[in-house]
Amino acid sequence: MPDLPLLESILQIPGVRPDVAATEVLPRRSARFAEPTRPLHPKLAERLAAMGIPRLYSHQAHAFDAVMGRRDVMVVTGTNSGKTMCYALPALQHCLEEPACRILMMYPTKALAQDQLGKLIQLSPDRSVRVGTYDGDTPQSERGPIRRLANIVLTNPDMLHVGILPGHENWSRFLKSLRLIVIDELHAYRGVFGCHVAGILKRLLRLCEWHGAHPQIVACSATIGNPIDLFGKMTGRVPTLLAEDGSPQGRKTVVFYNPPEDDTGRRQSANYASAGMTANLVDSGLRVLAFCRSRVAAELVLRYTREVLERIGDTPPGKVESYRSGYTPDERRQIEQALFEGRILALACTNAMELGVDVGGLDAVVMNGYPGTIASFWQQAGRAGRGERDGVAILIAKDDPLEQFLMRNPRMLLDSSHEPVSINPENRTILEQQLLCAAYERAVAPSELETFGESALTVAEAMDQAGELEFRAGRFYYPKFDSPAPGVNVRGSGKDQVALLLDAQPIGTMEHWRALQWAHKGAVYLHRGVSYVVQELDLEQNVARLAQQSVPFFTQSMVQAAIEPTVVLATESWGPFEARLCGLRVTEQVIGFRRKSLDAEREIDFEDLDLPAYTFETVGVRLILGPLPEENPQEAMRSLHGLEHALMAVAPFLAGCDRGDLGSAWYGIYPDTPNATLFVYDHVPGGVGLCEDLYKMRETWGLASLRLLDSCSCADGCPACLMSARCESGNELLSKPGALSLLRALASQDGD
Repeated sequence: MPDLPLLESILQIPGVRPDVAATEVLPRRSARFAEPTRPLHPKLAERLAAMGIPRLYSHQAHAFDAVMGRRDVMVVTGTNSGKTMCYALPALQHCLEEPACRILMMYPTKALAQDQLGKLIQLSPDRSVRVGTYDGDTPQSERGPIRRLANIVLTNPDMLHVGILPGHENWSRFLKSLRLIVIDELHAYRGVFGCHVAGILKRLLRLCEWHGAHPQIVACSATIGNPIDLFGKMTGRVPTLLAEDGSPQGRKTVVFYNPPEDDTGRRQSANYASAGMTANLVDSGLRVLAFCRSRVAAELVLRYTREVLERIGDTPPGKVESYRSGYTPDERRQIEQALFEGRILALACTNAMELGVDVGGLDAVVMNGYPGTIASFWQQAGRAGRGERDGVAILIAKDDPLEQFLMRNPRMLLDSSHEPVSINPENRTILEQQLLCAAYERAVAPSELETFGESALTVAEAMDQAGELEFRAGRFYYPKFDSPAPGVNVRGSGKDQVALLLDAQPIGTMEHWRALQWAHKGAVYLHRGVSYVVQELDLEQNVARLAQQSVPFFTQSMVQAAIEPTVVLATESWGPFEARLCGLRVTEQVIGFRRKSLDAEREIDFEDLDLPAYTFETVGVRLILGPLPEENPQEAMRSLHGLEHALMAVAPFLAGCDRGDLGSAWYGIYPDTPNATLFVYDHVPGGVGLCEDLYKMRETWGLASLRLLDSCSCADGCPACLMSARCESGNELLSKPGALSLLRALASQDGD
């Protein structure tokens, strides 16, 4: 493996131009060690010595003491800091001291569970501690022995939800002896997924109590702004926080790279720039992860990278693969093993690889666009280098207002504190689904509902009146025989899944709402570098029929929204205007899709679609401005439209979410008022707390939006400040001067 090149040598690689907005070199950090006050079991100490681990990092030793002291523990340290030891050592200590005890470890992905299984087996001093993975990939023949005999069971929220809790009678011996629950990568449980997992954990703890156990909980997370609060929302408990990182760190160079513009002023696509950077790094013999925000982007970067490798060097294109959700278990295992063994040098991946899967020493990370949160940015950057190895992390900006803003103001990202993880376990839609599952597992007494949230009793009573639950003999019962869990999609808010079929064989699935946007007739579906075109979307059968077809374009759907306020939750002034936090009924419809060329990602054409609308209840911010001026109403609408774009550009950064987690709409005249109105809302049924946060920080929100426009030198708005690829009107009717005027008004304290 060659020495890792520093920034100067990276920029000398052929094909990479020095359009660098900023660099930051993070210095090396020496390790800090400590000895646990309680001695390790002799067998465990011998095993660590045999593995060449004579001492523990300070946070590992402190975590061991806290867990063995019977406390719930929250460990928050950086990537590659050895968090596994924080829970693995006390877990193995428990098993060695009490052979009948049981440990449950929960990971957000199957890949991470498989990776940690290998580490636990390696760390286990002998075969007396039995370890097994119990997830959707576990063969049926192995499930019974794991359930009966394993001391440590590794699983994920999906299997816990659908395969373990509904059949908890079969797990009674395990649950009675459960001493420790491990929740790894706690920061991954955000949004809808996090809300569901909070319900799943409370269902688990409820059943443990019924079986006579009160297990401790250990959670590990990357750095986030609200670790204790998130732990509490997920489990109902208050942990001991351990946040001092004692692990060593090599020098890390962080590069902000803005793709160059062509002669027409159009910026090179971030997908293509990421592919070029990845190909050049791979051709230099370096091991790379190229993180992408979406499945489509990961597949495009894979295709582009292979094309560049064919042109520039001797590295076989097969040295690069893609990795994302939707692959079969065999495909995932093959790719992970090939990367670990060095047969693959680079992966174009989604954030599935952001988590702590050990793929050996990585030299570089290419981030194809801002990852969506500060925590994810540092988590991904932290995958470059390992231990005391040097590494380089390269953020490649998209032609997007927020990302161009970060290129102009990199310190805003580098100096910002980690944002909190937003979840709302009392999301009405999700809470109803989790209460159904809990009542099926064991009838729920009203006194038990408090653990699910303050509104749980009210929700359960409403479900009783609707016939979804039955209240009798002092408990809420589930009135049917079949478990509701298989019908609850814990990674989304919708129940229905659409199967993607190729010659009647499934090659993937999508949620119903996602299929309307990405699996409509004419949509291009990319899978491991191969393109498929959707021939038919059958919503009655919940299937999309695909045909393999090589096409020189990809597709992007356009969605139109109609908003109806339902209830006002709070009202405050915002400059001279009125801001409301309110419940909203949102009706969305996919109105058509764009075909974009693969080579330059330019729009080829637009095709209308006639698809059913989708309605959901959520929470949002409503900004009520004055009436449109009679003398120039069109200019006022251009200003309002520009204000919407500016607020939406920076909102994901402040809320710590993906751009797709928020929606927006604006009206020159809204039906219930003569005033112009703008809405920003949680793009999730029931809401997950994003707009509550935005409402509270609305002054900061407005100032950041003003800074976005003020810092760009263009006169009329451009892709770097105001224009959005998601705009349903194609960025027409936009006024940058008008938007600036409205933002300055929002920033005023008295409306002057």
